[in-house]
Amino acid sequence: MRARIGIIDDHPAVMLGVVSILNAQPDMIVTATATTVPELMSHGEYLDGVLLDLKLADESTPSENIRRISELGVPILVYTSGDRPSLIREAARAGAAGMIRKSELPADIVGAVRSMIRGEVVASADWAAAIDFDPEFVRVHLSPREAEVLGHYAAGETAERVASLLYISRETVLDHIRRIRAKYAEAGRAAPTKIDLHLRALEDGLLSASDDIQA
Repeated sequence: MRARIGIIDDHPAVMLGVVSILNAQPDMIVTATATTVPELMSHGEYLDGVLLDLKLADESTPSENIRRISELGVPILVYTSGDRPSLIREAARAGAAGMIRKSELPADIVGAVRSMIRGEVVASADWAAAIDFDPEFVRVHLSPREAEVLGHYAAGETAERVASLLYISRETVLDHIRRIRAKYAEAGRAAPTKIDLHLRALEDGLLSASDDIQA
């Protein structure tokens, strides 16, 4: 089964090139193309992921476009021909899976799309540099459950105790912790130890200074 990809771009030459690159892969196919988000949504296609031009000519904003596409319940990868840190940060806050430049090699574009389909963050150098200056990025991007897990775990609870408190398995807790650490690392705020997680939780308002970490 080939993953079905939608592409939104108002540059015809770029669109044709990317469509050709992706359709040449054995594991993906472009099934919907559009120059605007409403046009893509009107197709009614079932998609596994969307490649979205960061800046479209209709003056729509990244956050507006990502919120609308999110109604499809699919990951969104933004791509751009320019360096626009403010727009990259906006896309990150809105929930994009990452960013890739249109000038990247075809193999890199394909790799980024595959990562998006797998639900991974595509942390290019431009993406990492942009969100490094956005202290809200990780806090906003932790899911409610991840924030809940981090709040308990960073306060000193064991994985077993967090599992008991939240009525989930220990393995699920550890999966959440791995994802939380990955998100902090992607934002340039690595938290390899439990003490680091405690500090990040303090920084992001998930703990108060009185919540001392337990040994």
